[in-house]
Amino acid sequence: MAEKSNKDILGELGVDLEPVKKVAHSPREERIIAGFEEIQRFVEEHGHEPAHGEDKDIFERLYATRLDQIRAQEDCHSLVAEMDGQGLLETVGRVAEPSKEYESDKELLADLGVEPPKESDVTFLKHVKPRAEVKAAEEIANRTRCEDFENYKPLFDKVQSDLKLGLVEAKLLKDQKDRDYMAKIEQGDWFIVNGQKAFVAELSEERTHGFDKKDNRLRVIYDNGTESDLLLRSLQKALYEDDAGRRIVGLSAGPLFDDDLSGDDLASGTIYVLRSKSEHPMIAENRTVIHKIGVTGGDVKKRIANAKLDPTYLMADVEVVATYELYNINRTKLEKLIHRFFENAKLEIEIKDRFGNPVSPKEWFLIPLSVIDEVVDRIKDGSISNCVYDTDSATLVKRKV
Repeated sequence: MAEKSNKDILGELGVDLEPVKKVAHSPREERIIAGFEEIQRFVEEHGHEPAHGEDKDIFERLYATRLDQIRAQEDCHSLVAEMDGQGLLETVGRVAEPSKEYESDKELLADLGVEPPKESDVTFLKHVKPRAEVKAAEEIANRTRCEDFENYKPLFDKVQSDLKLGLVEAKLLKDQKDRDYMAKIEQGDWFIVNGQKAFVAELSEERTHGFDKKDNRLRVIYDNGTESDLLLRSLQKALYEDDAGRRIVGLSAGPLFDDDLSGDDLASGTIYVLRSKSEHPMIAENRTVIHKIGVTGGDVKKRIANAKLDPTYLMADVEVVATYELYNINRTKLEKLIHRFFENAKLEIEIKDRFGNPVSPKEWFLIPLSVIDEVVDRIKDGSISNCVYDTDSATLVKRKV
């Protein structure tokens, strides 16, 4: 039996010994292949196909136009089909732009409205991110998912509740005279920017950040469960550019009451607390803890002169048991704040007016006078937002967060 040669053995194993013929491509075909490989690298790096749009980087717009042409031209499509492991040539659901053949990237750039610089020009950049893109990254600072958002969610819930109750206020920055204060940013501050509540969780020491500019870096948590790492000036800029940008402040953020009244201070009203002299069984039994709380800019005694004829005062005379003078404060907002704070202690009672019609007077509450004193003191020092009124113990307790 004749001995088999290596060639015969390799042939039986299915090994083709014919040399692989090197495919020769024209310069145009080589440009198409190289251009498609650049598109593939873009997709690998960014995780998405290049897209059109004036807000996109010029290179992404160039790649998007180039990909449209490769998809639209049969010879280009066939040339790179075997390379397309990413499915970039699929045209289902896509609308290709009108077919046009470009001989160079220079023509592509011209169609995009860009005059490419010469390589000898000092402005010529090769594979360098445009400064606009870098600046946008610094100022906007892509948001990421906040991994420990469960630690911050109670804080957002509390702020939302305080806004609803009127314990804090979202002040429009552009309407404030003291813009420097309103735009000042410190750790623990709250803002509303682009429609989202933002909490400054961390603030770094001032450092140099490019071009010898000193700035602080912030960790900002947003109410949608995301966070961003951005410069302090970037947040300030976002607040200024947002026409609805707001700072969330408590009542302690301004002079609500003044212990020392100077000649330039004008009393703007009085908180008054009344006690009813009604003989209604329910009122008579709980007279010492049933109080009406109001705020007025006039004389309290004149206001209650005809109390026994007014269902607002339970159709009975009343006595003034406490008053607190106000200076530099919005009376309406303060009254709403107090009434909302004691909402769960509102007196539910129905009486007859002088015509025999049933009425349900408001602004009466089941609260000890000592608690009202404490609430006024806490409004003065700004700590009222940390408390709630507990009806079971008839005391102020720390708000749960």
